[in-house]
Amino acid sequence: MKNKIKYAVALGAMMVAAPALAQDKTVKIGVLNDMSSLYADIGGPNSVNAAKLAVEDSGLVAKGWKIDVIGADHQNKPDVGVSIARQWFDVEKVDAIADTPNSGVALAVSNVVKEKNAVLLNSGAATAGLTNEACSPNTVSFTYDTYMLANGTGKALTKSGGNTWFFLTADYAFGAALEKDTAAAVTAAGGKVVGGVKHPLNTPDFSSFLLQGQTSKAKVIGLANAGGDTTNAIKQAAEFGIVQGGQKLGALLFFINDAKALGAKTAQGLTFTDSFYWDDNDDTRAFAKRFSAMANKGQMPSMTQAGVYAAVLHYLKTLEALGGNPRDGVKVVAKMKELPAVDKLFGNAPVRADGRRMVKAYLREVKKPEESKGEWDLFKKIADISAEDAARPLSESVCPLIKK
Repeated sequence: MKNKIKYAVALGAMMVAAPALAQDKTVKIGVLNDMSSLYADIGGPNSVNAAKLAVEDSGLVAKGWKIDVIGADHQNKPDVGVSIARQWFDVEKVDAIADTPNSGVALAVSNVVKEKNAVLLNSGAATAGLTNEACSPNTVSFTYDTYMLANGTGKALTKSGGNTWFFLTADYAFGAALEKDTAAAVTAAGGKVVGGVKHPLNTPDFSSFLLQGQTSKAKVIGLANAGGDTTNAIKQAAEFGIVQGGQKLGALLFFINDAKALGAKTAQGLTFTDSFYWDDNDDTRAFAKRFSAMANKGQMPSMTQAGVYAAVLHYLKTLEALGGNPRDGVKVVAKMKELPAVDKLFGNAPVRADGRRMVKAYLREVKKPEESKGEWDLFKKIADISAEDAARPLSESVCPLIKK
């Protein structure tokens, strides 16, 4: 009899706890990125601000939700990123990690997120592996990836006459993925890779690497790097007279912050691919105005910062649709894929089964100084790239989440 009473009490407690859990309306989001080094301008503290704007626009706080956003610096080191992620999950009860520029860090953190059954809202890491061989039911990749960059810029430059390539590649997961995907796109477009060299992350001196590219006589020197590495390589290429000598620079990942740092005179004519530009339309301009008012140095939002906003907003809309925070990353991500993903920055761009958000891409060019009407008026659109062309076809995917 006593056992039956104990069982009834336990069952009653479970029945009371279940709806309480379903109505849990507390959320903690950790923005993990480079806060102080070569990727700080494209992510950094301003990505935290972008996440806070998404919280504001979700409207959930006014509905009684408690949502906290915190940030941390992974220093571009996978072990540091993993350590922070574990601390966040185990001690600080973080539910989702956002941003994660640096593909090596993102790949390592994705494993921890899966282990802890949390959510990874990737915007900053470019490796297409996160939605291919390393895909996870806990990870969503917004904004862009190496496949998109390669099949935009690589294909366009090759078809316009740049049919021989030499790569300057950042020596870690992102650089390797970007070079591999771009080389495949160049070859498919009828071009040829004649050589390449790897450089350390955040190196101040590109002279020996650029000299190798110059002596290769390749028509295009492809920069498979990002942030400060890209701007330093372009500045030093100008000192070498590489473009004046007839070779092109292919900036395979290029941001508004990079163009601003270089200035239109140095960056003019660079061709690149992205999925967001602050001056595209009235909605992107309105967002940029709000973002700039909060941002360090009054900056315009980068593609990755816009992606953080969109990712966090869709995540919060999903939690609302679920009626609360279930503390179950697989369940949340599955619902993110099921629900329409619509926002004013990227439009209607659903999340695919492999975790890839199907955003459109754009081939752009840096304006000449005389074409610019202001300090941030730096890009012009050359061509639209459909979401289907920007993403790896599922028929070519090895993601185990894809049912074939």
